[in-house]
Amino acid sequence: MTKSVQFAKKSVILIIAIVVACGCIFVIEAQTKIVRRAYDNFILDNENHYLPCEKLPTETEVSKVIQEHQDMIRAIEQVNPGLVGVDMDTMTCSGKADLIIWYATHQDRVEIKRLIGEDTFFGVPYRMQNR
Repeated sequence: MTKSVQFAKKSVILIIAIVVACGCIFVIEAQTKIVRRAYDNFILDNENHYLPCEKLPTETEVSKVIQEHQDMIRAIEQVNPGLVGVDMDTMTCSGKADLIIWYATHQDRVEIKRLIGEDTFFGVPYRMQNR
């Protein structure tokens, strides 16, 4: 076998290995969103629930939770008055909703998470955005 044939075989094997590795990385990211989560958390200081629209509660359900828990919403907003807020997002998924909790600093985020104490706001998924 000539050197050029051996080089061609090695090149093909290397390309196949790279394609398979990229495919595996793509599948893992699609399932776990590990890269997106790291980017959101460490670069943007955000937190997302990454749920598809069909898994979100209806606008009516979210509105009811907001009305029933105004005291908690006020407590969240008092973490840093004027720089922390809670909004219902009805634009992203038609007929469905979640909460967006926005804040100014990482310390605000930590305090808000301490107040809520769970991964949902009384059953409603929320996203945290550093603005």
